[in-house]
Amino acid sequence: MAKTINVDIVSAEGEIYSGPAEMVFVPAKEGELGIAPRHAPLLTLIKAGEVRVKTAEGEQSIFVSGGALEIQPNQVTIMADTAIRAKDLDEASALAAKQRAEEVLSGKIDKLEQAEALAELARAAAQLKLLERLRKIKG
Repeated sequence: MAKTINVDIVSAEGEIYSGPAEMVFVPAKEGELGIAPRHAPLLTLIKAGEVRVKTAEGEQSIFVSGGALEIQPNQVTIMADTAIRAKDLDEASALAAKQRAEEVLSGKIDKLEQAEALAELARAAAQLKLLERLRKIKG
C-alpha cells in the first residue's frame, strides 16, 4: 500500500508545490477535507484558506484564495485562483485589504460591488487566520 500521494498545487502565477505527501488538508466549500493516499476520486471547489501538506520532513502551509480540487487515488491537484506560501504572506497587506473591503461594505453599493467586497473580506480574513495560527505554533 502506498504511503504517499503526489500533490500538485498550481495557480495562474505558476506551480507553488509539487511532490509527495503523507496527508493533505484542503479547505473545500463544504468543509475541510483530509486526503490520504488511495483516497476516493473527487472533484470539488475550494474556498479561501490554508492548504496543509504533511510530508516526512514536516508540514507546509499554503494560502489559496479559492479554486478547484481534483483527487485521484495517487494524485491530488489543486488549481488555485491565487496561491501563496505561508511564509510569504504579508500581514499588513491583508489588514489593508480587510479594511478596504469593510469600508466598501459600509457604504451604499450595488450587489456586484457587495459580492466583490465580501469575497475580498473572506480572502483577507483567511490570510489573517493562517498568520495567527502560524504565530501560535512559533510562539
